[in-house]
Amino acid sequence: MRALERAQVAYTPHEYDPEGGIDGVHVASVLGVDPARVFKTLVTQGKSRAYFVFVIPVAEELDLKKAARAAGEKAIEMLPVKDLLSVTGYIRGGCSPVGMKKVFPTFIHESALSQQRILVSAGKIGHQVEVEPRALAALVRARFEDLTSARG
Repeated sequence: MRALERAQVAYTPHEYDPEGGIDGVHVASVLGVDPARVFKTLVTQGKSRAYFVFVIPVAEELDLKKAARAAGEKAIEMLPVKDLLSVTGYIRGGCSPVGMKKVFPTFIHESALSQQRILVSAGKIGHQVEVEPRALAALVRARFEDLTSARG
């Protein structure tokens, strides 16, 4: 939230009790928000060893082939949870695309553009921030891409 304030990006904070669960679909339900508006932040590593951040709807799965294509990598893998804190400064369940230790290439699922505002982690379990997708993308220098697996 401090990073959003420094950048003068308007946001609305939301809190929830993490004791009930931290998975995004549950968080959307507790906050009374359509899960299509709640996005999770996933950190990956490419064949080149570079790190990439993907922000996708909580009910969706990252398509690793689409992610690799977006990042210009031959292949991409999810970052092991044990490495998340040292790479990003965040823990699982509290990983935000804003305020990581470094600015990594970031991609936001294109469906965010159909929403006036989306929710992402505020960087701490139990806290979310609601922001305008384009403002978030400008702040973290993200591109909008098709990143999820097709629904069957």
